[in-house]
Amino acid sequence: MTTPQWLVERIHLEALPPDELSRARAALLAEPGGAERLAALAADDAAALGRLTPARVAKEVRARHRPAPRAAIFAVPAVVAAALAVAVVAPRVAGHEVAERLKGSAPELLAHRQRGGTVERLREGAVVAAGDVVQLSYVAAGQRFEVVLSVDALGAVTLHWPEQEGPAPELLGSGAHPLPRAFALDDAPGFERFFLVTGDRPFDADVALRAARALRDAERGRLDLPAGLSQQSLLLRKEAR
Repeated sequence: MTTPQWLVERIHLEALPPDELSRARAALLAEPGGAERLAALAADDAAALGRLTPARVAKEVRARHRPAPRAAIFAVPAVVAAALAVAVVAPRVAGHEVAERLKGSAPELLAHRQRGGTVERLREGAVVAAGDVVQLSYVAAGQRFEVVLSVDALGAVTLHWPEQEGPAPELLGSGAHPLPRAFALDDAPGFERFFLVTGDRPFDADVALRAARALRDAERGRLDLPAGLSQQSLLLRKEAR
């Protein structure tokens, strides 16, 4: 069976568990034209990122408000985010093995960055540097509402989604969905830890924000959330200077 395009995109983004990624990649490369399909996605990324010169990114980046003297994250407008964001939509094929796995899996927070004309997946503990443009995406896995925020080594909390405090937005369906804006990191030291808070019932972003502000161990601790809400986190370490 030919690998569907949505799965080719997940392979390209490395948005699968390691074992499944290896199997899916091997199966794709064994198909006639499989390597070319994967290479085409990489070429598309390089072409899009090639249009984003450092001067253009710097001109379009605007500071995002956060309650701390030094902002570690700046919001990047849609022109930059669009070059990093690749929506991966699950096919509408009843009973498909991988689609069923996604329905039963836990929600997931994904991060990718632009580097040297390519887009790479950032995994737990990845080292990032000032100026890195990071795109966050989520996999809903059956949950209905979400909030995305981050806490840095200085204890500053940033709300990424929704962009303003209020009701948690409703999640989109199957597959990985990028947030509307990417983020450029400055040279603040330490780390940035991102949280995806999800629930099956409506809740307010302030619930997650209060839990993040009360977090004593921002590097390893868990948010103290009400029953019915779940959390996933992703820690990115800042490059030492």
